[in-house]
This record gives sequence, structure tokens and C-alpha cells, in this order.
Amino acid sequence: MGWVPYRGRTSRRPSRRGDYGDEDRFRELFPALHRLGLRSRYLIGVPLPPELWWGYWAVHVDDIRFSPDPNPLYQRLSSLVDGTDHWVMTSNVDALFARNGFAPDRIFTPKATTAATSARPPAPRPPGTPTPLVAQLLATYDRATGAVTGPLPSCPNCGGEVEINVRIGPEFIDAPYLPAGRRLQDWLGSTAGARLLILEFGAGFNTPGVIRWPGEHLTRQIPHARLVRVNPTHPEAPVDIADRTLSVPADADHLLDALNVPQPAPDPTVAS
Repeated sequence: MGWVPYRGRTSRRPSRRGDYGDEDRFRELFPALHRLGLRSRYLIGVPLPPELWWGYWAVHVDDIRFSPDPNPLYQRLSSLVDGTDHWVMTSNVDALFARNGFAPDRIFTPKATTAATSARPPAPRPPGTPTPLVAQLLATYDRATGAVTGPLPSCPNCGGEVEINVRIGPEFIDAPYLPAGRRLQDWLGSTAGARLLILEFGAGFNTPGVIRWPGEHLTRQIPHARLVRVNPTHPEAPVDIADRTLSVPADADHLLDALNVPQPAPDPTVAS
């Protein structure tokens, strides 16, 4: 059995969509914000006028969440676990697992997905299809100014302000995501006595309570669990589970490249 908790950027070789620190990509997508002195998506915590804030989110969500392009890194990971009994828990909000071969009903996203505002729960939509909200915002987005020129989103019930429903504040609505979390807990409960391989990719210390620490906790609690921690900067493991942890100081794409190297066929003339 395997659990695939994943947190981190998508492969930077085939795509730069997932690299929030990429200044070139930021300047390409948000020229107006770049002229204001902002240099990456990580900096979008500064106060912005509502029309600029929604202009940023519309372009950002469309870029990371609704691209129809396949992602080779996620597809290789899907091939790696194909045929195994596995679950995915991810802090990424781009739905790339579901869009690249993983079963949507076996993916837990505790930080949500960038698909809905906090005024209404997210509704299932075909991969690559923007929500009506994103489509509405993009229709009035002015690239030259970075602003949305049409009506700004508001709560359909009270007319008040709304937020993108991701876990960035107390307004987060987690109800739509809790059923998947409960199914994951039930599945973990069914692994008693079985071998559990935890593959963890890119879980550092930005939000360690989402992926990194839960993986360590499971390794401690489940006797036959083993943790494979793939992280180019923080591959270390706590001392008490070091003997059951394989630390791999590499990017996810480099590890998958190594695992997918074709192996020579056995020579039938050589006795085993």
C-alpha cells in the first residue's frame, strides 16, 4: 500500500506554471504589478485595491488551475503508483493530480483548490474549464492596468465581500474537503498490519503541519510504515524515525528520472 503526500512546485523543466518565485513568469503574466515593484507571486500578500487584487487572482487561478496542458511530472508519478492501493494528500491547490491521471475520489486537499470563493462551495467541473467567476473576471481584465473593470465578486446571499476559498485565513470553508479527509482516515485505519510506503515530495517548513509533520506522525504510529522524503533542501528526518526514513536530497523530477531509467532485459543464457 502507498500514500503519496505531495507538497511543492510542479516540474520546472516542462513548465513554469507552478514556480511562484519565478520573476520572469510573474512579469509575463502581471506586467502592471511588476511595474509597481512586485516581483513574484509569493509577494501577493501586500494590500492591493480590490480591482487589482481580483485581476491578479483571475489570471493566477486561470494559469495554475485551468490549463488543459498535461504535466509530465505528475503523469510519471501516476505511472509509478499505478496498480497500487494508494491515496494522495496535497497542499497544492492546482488540481494537477486529478488532471494527470490520479483518481479524484482518492485525493485529499486540506488547503482546498483554487476553484471557488468562500461564499459558495466548489462544484465539480471538467479539467481545464474555468469557473464562471474566473471567466467573468477575465472577460473584464485589463492587462495594461492589471485591473478588473467589471463588477467585482460579491456574496450572492448578502452582497458582502468574498475571498478565494483557500486556506489563507479564518474565512476558509473546509466543509467541502472534509469527506475526502475522512475517507483517507478510514483507509489508513484499514492498513493495520500492512506495509505502508509514504512518498513525500517537496514538503519543507513553509506549512509543515499540512504534509511534513503528518507523514512523520504516521511513520511513528504505524509499525510497518516507511517514509521516503524527497526534498532538495530539507531531506532530513527526526532522529526517532531516521531508521525508517529514506532521505533523498533531490528534486522530484530528478528522482522520477532515475526511477524511470529503462532496465536491460535479463539475458536468458545466464543462469539465475
